[in-house]
Amino acid sequence: MLRKKNSEEVKDVLIKEHQNKSDHYGSLETSRNIAHFELNTCNKGDICREDYLNFFRDGHTQIDFVLVWEAKLNDEEKKGKDENKGSESGDHLEMKTEETYKNWRKKFLQNLVSAGLKMEEYMTEDKKTRVHYVLLHAPWNVLCYYAEELSLRVPLQAIPNVSSNWSAKVLEKLRISNVMYEELPAIPMSHYTCQFKVNKLSRFLGSDNHDTFFTNTQRHQILYEILARTPYGQQKRGEVGVDRLLNEEIFTAAFPLHDGPYEIPSKDFASHTLTLRQMLYRYWAQWGKWNKYQPLDHIRKYFGEKIALYFAWLGFYTGWLLPASVVGTLVFIMGIFLMLFDTPAMEICSNKEEYLMCPICKICPYWNISSICTTYKAGLLFDHGGTIFYSIFISLWAVTFLEYWKRTNATLAHHWDCFDFQESEERPRPEFTAMAPLSMRNPITGTEEPYFPEWNRTKRILTGSMAIVVMIAVVLIFLISVILYRAIVSILVAKSGNGVLQASALHIASFTGSLVNLIFILILSRIYISLAHFLTRWEMHRTQSMYDDAFTFKVFVFQFVNFYSSPIYIAFFKGRFVGYPGHYNTLFSIRNEDCKAGGCLIELAQEMLVIMVGKQVINNIQEFIVPKLLNWRHKHKLHRKEKAKEKVVAMDPWERDYQLLSCEGLFDEYLEMVIQFGFITIFVAACPLAPLFALLNNWVEIRLDAQKFVCEYRRPVVERAQGIGIWFYILEVITYLAVISNAFLIAFTSDFLPRLYYKYTHNFNLVGYVNFTLAYAPETFVSQNNTMCRYRAYRENDGSYSIVYWNLLAIRLGFVIVFEHVVFFISRMIDMLVPDIPESVEIKVKREHYMAKQALAENQALGQVFLQTEESEMAPKERESGAAQDLVIPLPAKPEHQTL
Repeated sequence: MLRKKNSEEVKDVLIKEHQNKSDHYGSLETSRNIAHFELNTCNKGDICREDYLNFFRDGHTQIDFVLVWEAKLNDEEKKGKDENKGSESGDHLEMKTEETYKNWRKKFLQNLVSAGLKMEEYMTEDKKTRVHYVLLHAPWNVLCYYAEELSLRVPLQAIPNVSSNWSAKVLEKLRISNVMYEELPAIPMSHYTCQFKVNKLSRFLGSDNHDTFFTNTQRHQILYEILARTPYGQQKRGEVGVDRLLNEEIFTAAFPLHDGPYEIPSKDFASHTLTLRQMLYRYWAQWGKWNKYQPLDHIRKYFGEKIALYFAWLGFYTGWLLPASVVGTLVFIMGIFLMLFDTPAMEICSNKEEYLMCPICKICPYWNISSICTTYKAGLLFDHGGTIFYSIFISLWAVTFLEYWKRTNATLAHHWDCFDFQESEERPRPEFTAMAPLSMRNPITGTEEPYFPEWNRTKRILTGSMAIVVMIAVVLIFLISVILYRAIVSILVAKSGNGVLQASALHIASFTGSLVNLIFILILSRIYISLAHFLTRWEMHRTQSMYDDAFTFKVFVFQFVNFYSSPIYIAFFKGRFVGYPGHYNTLFSIRNEDCKAGGCLIELAQEMLVIMVGKQVINNIQEFIVPKLLNWRHKHKLHRKEKAKEKVVAMDPWERDYQLLSCEGLFDEYLEMVIQFGFITIFVAACPLAPLFALLNNWVEIRLDAQKFVCEYRRPVVERAQGIGIWFYILEVITYLAVISNAFLIAFTSDFLPRLYYKYTHNFNLVGYVNFTLAYAPETFVSQNNTMCRYRAYRENDGSYSIVYWNLLAIRLGFVIVFEHVVFFISRMIDMLVPDIPESVEIKVKREHYMAKQALAENQALGQVFLQTEESEMAPKERESGAAQDLVIPLPAKPEHQTL
């Protein structure tokens, strides 16, 4: 086996540590552990291993984590000259910085060795760059030490895995074949678990096999915890942890390895031979699996609870969109039949010359109401009696969806051992530690930590709020610009002289205005997210959770205004302040917009579809193309083409994974879905087809996200979570806003209440309703233009509001109050009747707590039920003594540089 000597960067450190390790670690000094103090180095091309599996060169030491850094080769290294020769063009300050980084890296690796980790280093290089890969492994005793420190949960007893989808239960009761079910290989076992205790090791399942006792995700979690705690410089200056090293670009990457390639070797594969990554690719990330259940247990086992809960929520949400889509489609179809037999529509289409309408602008001609026959009928597709039912249905659907998600979340949290998970005291963020001007002793740990005065943070938050207000004002300015754009375009098209274009002036202006608005929305989103990152960093939040919550709140407030301002304007403001002929209200000398003849509801439906569907299409294209382009760019940067010219050599797993993209978290995915949820609930009265488009998008979204995580991203570090976090509370706020919004949409934007009023006060068959909704132009306007015309309003001949207007206003306000009270009352009843935690889960939780109490009890008599098997296997001498001896594992001494 060919090997090179250890790198100069860590050689001296390792020799010193090897000489002093017996004094520093005591029980770790055994013949089996000496090898882990070596940092072995292999260059590309050296024969250092037999296959591509994730092991050290010895073939059985598992790789738990990988650190990577890149170093540019200077001219002397390229030409093989003496290393002591300096670069004439090199900058002294840059050389000093590189030396500092090198020392930090050296000290960091030294401290990792001191923490008991095993290491190996590999290097690859081309004409310009040398890439260093440091492979890390945590021995059994280190794993036990940190598992107890982190309160990891380990299995006590295996139980049947009874997890199932709610739709599977419904189909089973209805005795309908479930086409969404698919038999999966290697379904992870379910267990009763409790917190790990070293002195109770013998009472846990699988404790006799040290290689498999801790899962891969638990090993990754422990390694990341060690990396995050390990200092590399002065702790008072916050020079601690791998996160800051990554921010300083001292390391370029830190990640756990994937379980080999995701490609399946051949078509004739055996399921039991697939790795977990290949299983996820085969049974989840394929487009052909769009109609199958997600393998959530496999996802959790591979990516951890936080990512698994995101996909569980996305799948749950998508499943609940199915009934909403079916009902919405039926309501839309009902609108088609009502449109064909609607009396006002027939009056408009049949009366060619009866209603002459006033001009829509100063230079526009008079027009006949029969010219908007098609538009008026199209408006009836969205504005009819079924809208009321569907608005109530969606409001209750949203509340019920959230209530049942609570139950599903509780079930999954218990099933995945994070039901009572609480994050330990979080470490300060790397940027916080680097930028905090003061330090303060932590009253809990007693260590010096970076500190930023709370009052200063509050002042920064208030200042940042002003920036948010300014950005919201910018959004409103762009909204006004779009309004003016529509008015100007409609005038220009009306003056074009083309009869076809003149007839469609308002439609052209409205549709193109929606497209312009979508472009503005996407541009402002990019700008604001960058601004939100800057403001949140400037506010100096101590922990990552505080940072994430502040950033999420800023982005959501802005995106709410950015995406919903135009629909809100069309729904509640457009056409309300137009005035009347002869006394039109203006904005910058341009007449205020009025609703089209079909009503504002059809314009709102058009705006929703353009923004929601357009955004979804653009996002999906970006998610499909951008990762592939970035991956290609990264591979090109690593000069894989030059490697292809050499003899064919299997690529190392750490090289293969380093070429992948770094996972940026779930923020963008959650934000996209929450914005979509707002569209299908807040404005659903205007477009019952919105849930259908959301359903189609989410089927694509699940597979795109699955492919990104399985194929395009490096394996992310496992994060535990109890649920979807702050996003659930945002969804609750959107649900409450949806009830109020739909009430006002039906009352003030829809024609439902005016039609109902006319039915019971004039004619139940709606004969004459069109004439009822049209007012006569004032005499002053008629005398100036010598033509009598009509316009849509409830006004007298002098332009003042008629008694019908005030009657309708009272009815509308009363409807809003009754609607929201009824819906909120039913929602509260649903909340009371549907417990947040299923009874079966509560029983399992109590059972698990009881078993954990027995397993961890100091009094052996309390654990007889679970120790019968153990006692039967004990030596006779041990059984006669009446007590089982606790297994004691030698642990690493607590390093001086760590705060545990």
